[in-house]
Amino acid sequence: MYILYIGPLISPKNRIRKHWKNISRPTSCFISPSSSTLATSTIVVDESGNYGFERSDMYESKLAGSVEQYERHLFLCYKSHESWPTRVEESDADPLPKLLNSALKARKDDIKLKTRLTICEAGDNGKLSDGDVLIFPEMILYRGLIESEVDRFVEDVLVNEKAKLSGKIEKLSGSYVFVCCHNNRDRRCGVCGPILIEKFKEEIGSKDLKKHVSVTACSHVGGHKYAGNVIIFSATPDGKIAGNWYGYVTPGDIHELLDKQIGRGEAIDRIWRGQMGANVKRVEEPNHTNGTNVKSSEKQPEEIVAASASNGGGCCKGVTGFSCCRDENVEKKPVC
Repeated sequence: MYILYIGPLISPKNRIRKHWKNISRPTSCFISPSSSTLATSTIVVDESGNYGFERSDMYESKLAGSVEQYERHLFLCYKSHESWPTRVEESDADPLPKLLNSALKARKDDIKLKTRLTICEAGDNGKLSDGDVLIFPEMILYRGLIESEVDRFVEDVLVNEKAKLSGKIEKLSGSYVFVCCHNNRDRRCGVCGPILIEKFKEEIGSKDLKKHVSVTACSHVGGHKYAGNVIIFSATPDGKIAGNWYGYVTPGDIHELLDKQIGRGEAIDRIWRGQMGANVKRVEEPNHTNGTNVKSSEKQPEEIVAASASNGGGCCKGVTGFSCCRDENVEKKPVC
């Protein structure tokens, strides 16, 4: 028997030493003299140390105050997170997200509330379909947006705020959980996100909350270095909406998020990033009673609504200039 060993390639930056510990065994190729058949063993790679919950940059950055102030959030249901390109809202191959994103930018000065757009999956519960748009804090669902209706949707629903006049509007109820799984934007969310969704579904099922809590994958929300990234929306007793952002979420936090944030309306300090409608001063001091509790008797604080600003969103660059996002030209490079 002839044995041909193929070892790992040595990168110009000698990064192999850093990643070697995550390869359980080298690749081996065996050539059978009798059949000349090439059989290759499987490379088993543990990505948790580089991109998952055990990576070195977990808990390194401050979370509170890391959410840019805004007042409205749109989630467009579109395809699956595995198919989203790096910047799905700007992709020529994905006309619906691109058209909606362009229309929002073009009308930003006419829209009273500063609005963010995020792409999400329709999910597997059969309640949503591609083209559906979830709108918070209005807590409404616009059914079946198509390319030819984008301008009219922005004009009627967002600029003139005449959603009730549209025959495609439905009222939302319950709590909505969005988990960033945008792998083609950053591997950290690509590794952490799906694991968190599975854990959410497991806990939701065990608590019999399927009719009250929905969870789905979403695209880049800013701050991939904080993966796992989770946003939770739900109604308060007075009809207002709290959209709480969480970072560095692990499977061990899911039970507490369901029980404390959704169940009792209390923010979880250690992983809380900020909130829809909150300004910079507010997010510096997490408010523990403005969550999504429908049972709480405590008075909820007023939402802070500012005048329209540019629909930036931007990337997740911090004061050091570090960006956690993938660039189309360097997507295949490891994120350290």
